[in-house]
Amino acid sequence: MADLEFKGIKLTINDEGFLETPELWNEEIAQFLAKQAEGIERMTEEHWKIVKYIRDYYVQKGQAPMIRKMVAETGISLKHIYELFPSGPAKGACKVAGLPKPDGCV
Repeated sequence: MADLEFKGIKLTINDEGFLETPELWNEEIAQFLAKQAEGIERMTEEHWKIVKYIRDYYVQKGQAPMIRKMVAETGISLKHIYELFPSGPAKGACKVAGLPKPDGCV
C-alpha cells in the first residue's frame, strides 16, 4: 500500500492503485486520481459521465456495474470507454471513481 497526499488529505492506495477509503472521494480527488492512475490531464464530460455512473451505481448497490450495463445505460461504446480510460472501465474508471477493486477484475 502507498499513501498519496492531496490538499492535506492522506489517500491510502492499495498495491493495484485502488483507493482504500472510498468515502473520502470527491470530484477534486477524482481529477487527481485520473492524472495519477490514467495520465488524464483534463476530465471531459464523457469521463465524468462514466465516473458518475460508476460511482452512483456503487453507492446504490455496493458494487461496480457490469460493463455491458454501463455501456447500455451511458450510451458510450466500450471502445470509446477504453479510449477515455486506457486501462479500461474495471481498472481505470473504477480507480478514478474511488471504488475498491471490482469483483472479477484481474
